[in-house]
Amino acid sequence: MKNDNEIDRKESVIMATLYWQTVGEGKQDIVLLHGWGLNAEVWQTIIPRVASQFRIHLVDLPGYGRSRDFSPMSVQSMADILWEQAPKNAIWLGWSLGGLVASRIALDHSDEVKALITVASSPCFRAHEEWQGIKPEVLLNFEKMLSENFQRTVERFLALQTLGTESAREDARTLKSVVLALPMPTVEVLNMGLESLRTEDLREELTHLTVPFLRIYGYLDGLVPRKIVSKLDALYPHSSSIVMRHCAHAPFVSHPDEFSEYLIEFFTQLDK
Repeated sequence: MKNDNEIDRKESVIMATLYWQTVGEGKQDIVLLHGWGLNAEVWQTIIPRVASQFRIHLVDLPGYGRSRDFSPMSVQSMADILWEQAPKNAIWLGWSLGGLVASRIALDHSDEVKALITVASSPCFRAHEEWQGIKPEVLLNFEKMLSENFQRTVERFLALQTLGTESAREDARTLKSVVLALPMPTVEVLNMGLESLRTEDLREELTHLTVPFLRIYGYLDGLVPRKIVSKLDALYPHSSSIVMRHCAHAPFVSHPDEFSEYLIEFFTQLDK
């Protein structure tokens, strides 16, 4: 027998609406997934630069932005809900937390996914033993702070994403404006996102990925350290990686021209 929480969650999923928007004149579908705390508006920096090449599908992850009515859910649950409305044979691009969701979809539906691109993302975000990442206590502290000072905690996390770049202040303002432009996610949704960053580990599963795989990193990224790039190069020899030299955690915000060129180049290679 299902308990009341399970019934409530299923009812909330049925009632909630997932936000999708499609733009662009290209023939190749590409789905863009944003990161923790944000929404699909974060991609406005690159849309004009790639719209002629792709049919771009912008989605607010369940619980975020215009998909705010969803209850907190795991990476797997988000992936399952997105797939129900997703175009088939699309390229899936996920930034940060969105990279975990995009990876999950590529693993679960490899026959119907054209390629996977992860941006400033890691199959395992938490640091442990000889693996570089975010210290678990840092993520736990963010969870604690969310209940004490919601907006300040989100702003602090956004600032961490741009730290070190020449345009750090401007980039942080851009990310903040994206958050404030739409309804904020609930504390519960944000905490679930932090929990996913702290607990998900797709390193082993992604060794079996069969679709083309591109990984893009920022050299100055303090959340996904560049030291993991060589480790993932060895773990996924059939994938390719790019480290954007002057970028931190949001390379498409700080260097949209360079970032867009990499996307178009990858797509061109796919079609050869």
